[in-house]
Amino acid sequence: MAEPSVPSTARMIDFWLGGSDHFPVDVAAAHAFEQAYGPCAPVFRSLRAFLGRSVRHIADAGVDSFLVFGAGVPTRGNVHEAVPEATVLYTDVDPVAVEIGQRMLAGHDRVGYGFGDATDPAGIDPALRQRFLPGWGERPVGLVFLGLAAFLDDATLARTLDDLYAAVAPGSRLAIDFDTEELAAYPEALAMMGPAFRMRAPESFAGLLGRWQPTADGIVPVARWRPEGAPEVVPDAFYGAVAVKPAG
Repeated sequence: MAEPSVPSTARMIDFWLGGSDHFPVDVAAAHAFEQAYGPCAPVFRSLRAFLGRSVRHIADAGVDSFLVFGAGVPTRGNVHEAVPEATVLYTDVDPVAVEIGQRMLAGHDRVGYGFGDATDPAGIDPALRQRFLPGWGERPVGLVFLGLAAFLDDATLARTLDDLYAAVAPGSRLAIDFDTEELAAYPEALAMMGPAFRMRAPESFAGLLGRWQPTADGIVPVARWRPEGAPEVVPDAFYGAVAVKPAG
């Protein structure tokens, strides 16, 4: 694999989580961001822990297949490690992430990785969908939508979530996060996120879910979503929820 010249948020997160699937350009970008904001590893460890708790909750509800959008590097507590009995299809629009993921997951019978755009789920390879998401549209599925909402405008996000709601069977569940206005106090760090990045106030999150119904846990800082023990003490940079397409 040729070494990329542009950093990737997914590979920067891999670095912050202690992984090994990143490049010097990603490490340099991660250090630059920390100089503008502060330590990031605890924040992303908290977000990854939320991922694990949310997909285990979904699996406990009887869901045994997961479709992951914006998957990045599929390790360090990612979905197939949190729910090893499930089948998982990871997707991303970044060809480097897809290549890394396919290499890492070679030999896994229950886990695949392919190109996939959350705003166009119909574009996912039908063969991959049939293999890893059996009964798509007829059996409940778990959707993982983390790290994406901040890069979609309100209209696109609402349409995307509504399209996914229409595509999946009743009983399906959605794990999602939203970026708060945490970076407003760090203008240099905010500028590094690029013009597509959107912070949102917590009171706006519920409306963006459309027909998806959050569980009784609500939409809360990720460290306080069903914590196992005392919640981590980290900035409330991300709020998260699991939302349901009700049966019947």
